[in-house]
Amino acid sequence: MDDAKPHSPMPPHLEAKVQQVRDMLAAQKSVLVAFSGGVDSSLLLALAQQALGDKTAAGTVDSPLLPQREKQEAALLTQQLGIKHHIIKAGEMDSREFRANPKNRCYICKGLHTRALMELAKSLGLAKVAHGANTDDYSDYRPGLQAARELGVLSPLADAGLSKQEIREASKALGLKTWDKPSMACLASRIPYGSEVTAEKLAAIEKAEDFLRSQGFKQFRVRHHGEIARIEVNEEDFERILLKPLRQALLRELEGLGFSYISLDLSGYKTGNLNKGIV
Repeated sequence: MDDAKPHSPMPPHLEAKVQQVRDMLAAQKSVLVAFSGGVDSSLLLALAQQALGDKTAAGTVDSPLLPQREKQEAALLTQQLGIKHHIIKAGEMDSREFRANPKNRCYICKGLHTRALMELAKSLGLAKVAHGANTDDYSDYRPGLQAARELGVLSPLADAGLSKQEIREASKALGLKTWDKPSMACLASRIPYGSEVTAEKLAAIEKAEDFLRSQGFKQFRVRHHGEIARIEVNEEDFERILLKPLRQALLRELEGLGFSYISLDLSGYKTGNLNKGIV
């Protein structure tokens, strides 16, 4: 990620939305931010700090669904912001219902994570839990949003009408290094519905994506279809990924992770690709 210049000008309409978020957070008196270290939750956490000072904290669920790199970056950002960071377990991998990977998997997982965060908030004396949902999230199949809503989680960014692009712009204006961080979804989203979620699959996906990242790719997914790894990259990266030295290195890496067949999805990277036929 490139460093953003702190406090660069923000368009008036965007500043108004950002101030609305601050006002919503301030009205709660105290808030625990569900923090993954991504673009959305990073902006929310920074605004919570501005609005509430030491009456806010970050809560991260330590889970095999979140890559280690993301956990490390989340911890680093809270240190830089000087915000208390609490790491908890939610036990989703102990849930047979979750591991079965039904179409409402995200609803099950979000419920488990949210209840754990609510317990944390209660123990810290914080009034509410807030998460970084944005307006774009509602255009895809996101049953986790329903779980959050049912449990009373605040969605200040979405409620203020902030889109993903606006969140990036606001983050850059506020000097957050996460402003251009690639979009990230939990690793279970790489496994087709109905195929069991296992620690072994999640580990293989994480290592495969770490390799792509090490080769300079920015936005990608490795979908786990049993023996088949289906790679999604942006169309402008097609030519590079098929160059012989990189292609051979990629084959060696993914075959070493247990995949027998490695394919490139000719439709390119698409968020929510496994939700086809649902939305």
